[in-house]
Amino acid sequence: MRILISNDDGYLAPGINALADALGRIADIVVVAPDSNRSGASNSLSLDRPLSVQQAANGFYFVNGTPTDCVHIALTGLLSEPPDLVVSGINHGPNMGDDTLYSGTVAAATEGYLFGIPAIAFSQGTYGWSHIEDAARAACDIVQRYADALQKPYLLNVNIPNLPYDALGAPVPTRLGRRHQAEPVIKALDPRGREIFWIGPPGACKDAGEGTDFHAVAQGRISMTPLQIDLTHKQQLDLLAKALA
Repeated sequence: MRILISNDDGYLAPGINALADALGRIADIVVVAPDSNRSGASNSLSLDRPLSVQQAANGFYFVNGTPTDCVHIALTGLLSEPPDLVVSGINHGPNMGDDTLYSGTVAAATEGYLFGIPAIAFSQGTYGWSHIEDAARAACDIVQRYADALQKPYLLNVNIPNLPYDALGAPVPTRLGRRHQAEPVIKALDPRGREIFWIGPPGACKDAGEGTDFHAVAQGRISMTPLQIDLTHKQQLDLLAKALA
């Protein structure tokens, strides 16, 4: 199996290094990741400037662009043949509910999916990198056990609790939960006295009941959510068609 690995925390992040170590034992891997933290980049492509690709001493490729840039470059110009699987992560912190829309981790996997390649995004349930090797081991299990279980191509969003491997609950299929609206921006002044704004933290959970990714991770279980890209609101489309008739 050939696996392309990327992330949004950068090629030096503990998560991608642990993931590469784990998957490198079962597959031929290539790592193409951002040169620095690009969290929250979502599916953005850098169209206003050229990008450069460099190779680190450990063989990882790093790009001065977004997670989507990395996977796009890998699939359209860097790799001699397409991988069997695109894997993103392991992200520093969760990507659940509405957060998936902003996530660079999920975006890297999404780019692979848009090219017709099965893709999985892995994230930890909380921040801090605790038990990252255990999370990487669990991610490797998922790739081995479930990579061929779904209709291809597929896009999976996986969140792994920060627990020892033996304490992790079995993977459970979930839907995305929902959050309340984000907290207000944080206002401050720069050194020249100009007003600046920091994006505030995400809001509290609004829909975190049984069956959601939030609920599964809170129960110590690995959440696996299949995602799709079609944003068309079918019911509204029908209503619009009637209104325009």
